[in-house]
Amino acid sequence: MRGLAKGVLRPVSWSLDGKFLYAGKGSRAPYVVRKWSDGGKGPYKDFDAGEARLHGLVSLKDGGVVFASAYPSFGVFDARDRKVLHMSAPIADYKWGTKSFFVSQNGDRIQFCYERYGKSPARFSLKERTLKINPIPEPDLWPAVTQAPGLDITDWEEETNPKVNGKPIKTWQGGQGYMSHKLAISPQKDTFLIGSNFFIYLFDKEGNEKWRTRIPGDAWDVNITPDGRVALAALGDGTIRWYRMNDGKELLAFFPHADKKRWILWTSSGYYDASPGAEELIGWHVNNGSEEVADFFPISRFRSTYYRPDVVARILETLNEGESIRLANEESGRKKEEVSVAKILPPVVSILSPQDGTAVSDKEVEVKFSIRSHSSEPVTNVKVLVDGRPIGRGLEIKEVEKNQGIQTTRAPIPEKDAEISIIAENKYAASEPATVRLKWSGRFKEDEFTIKPKLYILAIGVSKYQDKNLTLEFAAKDAKDFAESFLKQKDGLYRDVVVKIVIDEKATRDEIIDGFDWISKETTSKDVALVFLAGHGVNDSGGVYYYLPVNTDLERLRRTGVPFTEMKNTVASLAGKTVLFIDTCHAGNVMGARAIAPDITGVVNELTSAENGAVVFASSTGRQYSFEDSNWGNGAFTKAVVEGINGKADYTGKGRITINMLDLYVSERVKELTRGKQTPATAKPHTIPDFPLVLKR
Repeated sequence: MRGLAKGVLRPVSWSLDGKFLYAGKGSRAPYVVRKWSDGGKGPYKDFDAGEARLHGLVSLKDGGVVFASAYPSFGVFDARDRKVLHMSAPIADYKWGTKSFFVSQNGDRIQFCYERYGKSPARFSLKERTLKINPIPEPDLWPAVTQAPGLDITDWEEETNPKVNGKPIKTWQGGQGYMSHKLAISPQKDTFLIGSNFFIYLFDKEGNEKWRTRIPGDAWDVNITPDGRVALAALGDGTIRWYRMNDGKELLAFFPHADKKRWILWTSSGYYDASPGAEELIGWHVNNGSEEVADFFPISRFRSTYYRPDVVARILETLNEGESIRLANEESGRKKEEVSVAKILPPVVSILSPQDGTAVSDKEVEVKFSIRSHSSEPVTNVKVLVDGRPIGRGLEIKEVEKNQGIQTTRAPIPEKDAEISIIAENKYAASEPATVRLKWSGRFKEDEFTIKPKLYILAIGVSKYQDKNLTLEFAAKDAKDFAESFLKQKDGLYRDVVVKIVIDEKATRDEIIDGFDWISKETTSKDVALVFLAGHGVNDSGGVYYYLPVNTDLERLRRTGVPFTEMKNTVASLAGKTVLFIDTCHAGNVMGARAIAPDITGVVNELTSAENGAVVFASSTGRQYSFEDSNWGNGAFTKAVVEGINGKADYTGKGRITINMLDLYVSERVKELTRGKQTPATAKPHTIPDFPLVLKR
């Protein structure tokens, strides 16, 4: 066999006809698939396989080979040696950064890079619950210490035999050591941390192992907080994790998605905090035996139990999850919950017919589906969604029929390509939507025409609160300007634009709830509903979010505030496409000594769950404030939204501004106006495709 003088071959595979031999080559870049002719005896060719060493090769029956790497990634070379598929994980790549992994005194802020070699820096703050891209330097962040008097650690960079004061140490007691990637020396200079393959290790100054912790993949970077209490590692699975320094117990895991917007942070038991739209990134994997496909339940299905930013925020203070839960429950008045995940698993829905991609020409489609449960909890409700919105008032939904485990319903669809989704609910949670995409094959008759939708707008804003401590400058004007920016859309994308504006003295609790009732009753399945909220929002001690009407009495918040449930019920009842714009995180001594930063993130994630089906634009994220300025004449968020609607978000120049285009414009414009102090966020259910919101007029 040729070409084996140097290097490492890992997986090998013969083609099914025995004519070719494939092997993965490379312990370091470049990583290639090597292919020999003549059953391995002839000449060879190398094909670039991607980002990391290969771990798997499988030959295909039609020729070619599938490869999988440690990145993780996978791909396919066909029989003509063409790379016809290459999929990489949407994760940060921490490899080979030089002084690119920084931590604060206690580890509540970290700086890392999304790309190898220290490119694309970002900073995350647990306290502020924010992720900043290309941040300005901060002096109180420190890189790992790799040199110290009396502690000479050598041969640790990409080596298998690191030494302490000239004495070899083994990073694996079973034989040859794993590859050592990174080093961090503790502030006391009496211990040091080594990041390796599949483990991180803490050694004393004599080279004796104090603890080891297994990790997913490689530890591409490590650090120790200057206070000496916590070790951190940036890992090959794209996560950054915090470990208790005295015993190596994992405390927190952080996953920043490669889109540089979404992130999620969780404890070892699953209590989590997340940015808008990020709850689908992690979850529970449940096996169904060797003969059945496993189920995956995103953590969003367990939001009511496990969404606990108050618990997460205390972990680095207590270094103990149980104690963090106790303190958080004590402050909020929440009872201790001991709930087994197995008990609260949601149902699983499978659509049996029609098949995905089926061509249809009828305005009503018969859907057959099955529902199964992991728990003993019965199914309490089934929702049918068309293009992400539940079929509701004004549409006839025939009663679900049961027949030997197969259930049947009929769903009306628009005369265009569409998606049908089924969601089943039990006492604890809603299922992931089962979805099929249908292609419209029918034709319009010559005398038929398309009926344009109506646009309904409910714009609510409060500046002049009865409680003068809550006074804002532009919230009411923001609501008015927002609504008026859509009036020119009449006879364009919409046959009519109907507006209801509720501001200042008219924005009482009763009037706001009446406004919710109005838009719910008026909007049909063919229409679009927009709800705009500007003013103050707060969370009570139990974490419930309230919008503050003009007549709010903070001492009687439950009776005078508008609770989140009113918003959620309104969204769930709307028949047409629904978009919310929420600008309620303004600065001010809203709650005095009882101040709890409004958690708009939890509101956004709840409203954008598939079962609620709304698109949400939020003015800020984390614990950021939303800014207003007389130089703008509006809040930064509303100014950006109005500019975008008036044409500046038309990136393609085709005259249509879609949800995604407006999201991009608002995101960049608000950051520009506020110099990075305010970061808006947009989230939408994955059951709702991008759609045009306005025409450039």
